[in-house]
Amino acid sequence: MKIRVLGSAAGGGFPQWNCNCRNCDGLRRGTVRAQARTQSSIAVSGDDENWVLFNASPDVLQQIRSFPALQPARALRDTAIRAIVLIDAQIDHTTGLLMLREHRSPHPLWCTVEVRDDLSAGNPLFGVLGHYCGIDWREVPLGGRFDIDGAAGLAFEALPLTSNAPPYSPHRDQPRPGDNIGVTLVDAKSGRKAFYAPGLGEMEKHVWTAMQAADCVLVDGTLWTDDEMIRLGAAQKTSRAMGHLPQSGPGGMIEWLDRLPATTRKVLIHINNTNPILDEESRERAELAAHGIEVAYDGMELSF
Repeated sequence: MKIRVLGSAAGGGFPQWNCNCRNCDGLRRGTVRAQARTQSSIAVSGDDENWVLFNASPDVLQQIRSFPALQPARALRDTAIRAIVLIDAQIDHTTGLLMLREHRSPHPLWCTVEVRDDLSAGNPLFGVLGHYCGIDWREVPLGGRFDIDGAAGLAFEALPLTSNAPPYSPHRDQPRPGDNIGVTLVDAKSGRKAFYAPGLGEMEKHVWTAMQAADCVLVDGTLWTDDEMIRLGAAQKTSRAMGHLPQSGPGGMIEWLDRLPATTRKVLIHINNTNPILDEESRERAELAAHGIEVAYDGMELSF
């Protein structure tokens, strides 16, 4: 199994177009040692030829251009993307579907009923795409293993996460199981596993069990502190209120990752532009390294 990180930033990317925080301004001026990042998405393959796209970010066209394996050029119109899986209905994980509207047949698209409903009403992307290639919707089952046609050598296990529905959802701040999911990616031959959850607001028992069983966890790295956005004047909500477990502080992501087996590879993804870990020379980045925690970057590859 191979995982390619197509995009590693949170919504808005890095640098964010209208942001002049220390990170964004420093990257533009060359005063901060950091790498630009597109909005979070990964691709996974069991045979290096057929790929499943997890989330379709607004940067999807740039991400496809940066990874030629997704465009093998075997015919006039071609793609190696065999299916798309949405882990939630957020703008930064779904808008890219509009950029993929020229597909010659409906996209096989896997998501929960809750995500389908939000993308049919609150933000009617599915209806818009019906005027183009269309969507071949497949329900993601929660709590069981499922296979995806064309994804040879792979199996998938989804579980519900406590996070939040998008701002346009009628269920905003009233989360339902299925608004946000984590997915275990399984190499069917070796049995090795990776757990993927770019939006994780609470460490529930079933989530922790899945993380402990994985050989690699690729999890929420949005914010360093719970009050980061409030302190900067960038937002009025805490990290946890937005559905993201902060890295630092009591009960933060670092404490949880420290409890995983020593052999588990630990990677943070979906990193907000304000997060000091983007600065490769920061104290916070050094702290992560001391705990054996990596920071995902665009183009990163993980193999199992």
